[in-house]
Amino acid sequence: QVQLVESGGGLVQAGGSLRLSCAASGRTVSSYVMGWFRQAPGKERELVARFTDGGITIYTTAVKGRVTISRDNAKNTGYLQMTSLKPEDTAVYYCALRQVGTARYDYWGQGTQVTVSS
Repeated sequence: QVQLVESGGGLVQAGGSLRLSCAASGRTVSSYVMGWFRQAPGKERELVARFTDGGITIYTTAVKGRVTISRDNAKNTGYLQMTSLKPEDTAVYYCALRQVGTARYDYWGQGTQVTVSS
C-alpha cells in the first residue's frame, strides 16, 4: 500500500505563488509515476500536470507557463510549483500515483485546498 500526503495549500492573492508537496510512503514508489489534479466546486476533477513514463512533463493548457511539476526521488516527494496564480486556480489539489505502463492512477492523496483571492 502507498500513502500520499499533500501539503502547501492555502490562501493567496492573485499573482502570488504556492508550492505544493506530495510525500509518498509505503511500498516502493520508484516504479510509480506522479500526477497532480484539481477539482473546483461544482466542476469535475481535471489533470493539472503529470509525468510520462519517460519523465516528460505534461501540463494542461490553463496552467502552461505558470506551473512546474517536479520530484525528488531521494525524498519520495513530488512538487507542484504554481506562480502567477489566478482566482480560477482555486480548487482542491490532489497528487496521485500510477504504475509505469498504465493509465489509471491507483493512489491518491487527501487533497489540499488552494484559494486565490482577486
